[in-house]
Amino acid sequence: MTTATPAPLVFSPYDYAVHEDPYPFYARLRAEAPVYHNPDLDFWALSKHADVREAFRAPDVFSNSMGVSLDPAAYGPHAYKTMSFLAMDDPRHARLRKLVSKGFTSRRVDALSEGIERISRQYWDECLDRSRDGGEFDFVEDYAGKLPMDVISDLMGVPESDRDELRRLADLVMHREEGGQDVPEDSMVAAFDLIAYYQGMVAERRKQRTEDLTSALIDAEIDGEKLDEDEILSFLFLMVVAGNETTTKLLANAMFWGHQYPDQAQLVIDDPDRVSDWVEETLRYDTSSQLVLRTTMQEVTVRDVTIPADQKVLLLIGAANRDEEVFEDSGAFLLGRDTSASLSFGQGPHFCLGAHLARLEGRIALDQISRSITGYEILPGAQRVHSSNVRGFARLPMRVEGRRR
Repeated sequence: MTTATPAPLVFSPYDYAVHEDPYPFYARLRAEAPVYHNPDLDFWALSKHADVREAFRAPDVFSNSMGVSLDPAAYGPHAYKTMSFLAMDDPRHARLRKLVSKGFTSRRVDALSEGIERISRQYWDECLDRSRDGGEFDFVEDYAGKLPMDVISDLMGVPESDRDELRRLADLVMHREEGGQDVPEDSMVAAFDLIAYYQGMVAERRKQRTEDLTSALIDAEIDGEKLDEDEILSFLFLMVVAGNETTTKLLANAMFWGHQYPDQAQLVIDDPDRVSDWVEETLRYDTSSQLVLRTTMQEVTVRDVTIPADQKVLLLIGAANRDEEVFEDSGAFLLGRDTSASLSFGQGPHFCLGAHLARLEGRIALDQISRSITGYEILPGAQRVHSSNVRGFARLPMRVEGRRR
């Protein structure tokens, strides 16, 4: 008998096979090449939890200044124009983050709770209506794709009449073609259209302020310093792409894995007060933001492997969150486990500013869902999003069993 030789380890975030299931690739990376180099695509990748965590905490070595995406069109000193302070280092990053935080406060986010509940109830009631008599609906199209965009739009002051179009543009911005190693033309056009829309909205707010984040950003001031036009536009763009897309994916991922592990979903259906466990384990087990890019400012050695200066390094968050050395039985979806070591929102100075909002939306949405159903079924036809860094679903057909009212 002969033992089959494993296929060569090749990892690419543009590979559709990786989009469908990256975790076998991650397991091999952690075991065989925790400091991985892909010379063809010119990047390195860190997959062990300790290494990803330490890279997050060392911005002087692993820099954000060239952007957080491997896509060539999004990489370079211009990256901040669409990725705002995500594509900056201190002190520039700290200055802009502090100014933006004047508008994007925890108080302002907490004040959204009532609106999130209202929007969630509106869309979820429509889904429940479709489910009567055995009907089905698409969880992404009919619910998860609408809720976060409406929440972000409420926060920014986008009229309801414009939200479907902005959601379409945001989806286009994130889409990647199989085998492609750059931003498709349609995505570039969509990005320009989004920026143009926000330019018009900012111009309107400069003439007349309203009670929204856009007006707050215009007025934000620290020691006489304000945000300039490009800084406001880049943050609004970041909100609609990162803030919308990642929460949409979080909700659909939660429902998908709850269906794959029905005993775990039933824990929340039986006791909706455990909804936070569902949110946090989904963030760990199958996080929306699978990876982010850094650039080495100097030569650095990780696990006896030397990475030269000026190299692109992917921090594989999705791999780190499944590290067996940190999470016992890491490949199982288990509600109630200790997820405090999860890296889904990053670490250090670039810890995600929107983490509080994402968790709030996730808890409210899944709480309403779990209190209204006795069970659910994912139907054939699910389709994954094809993105180099975001993981989730474009379609998730579903049927639910509603509770009797």
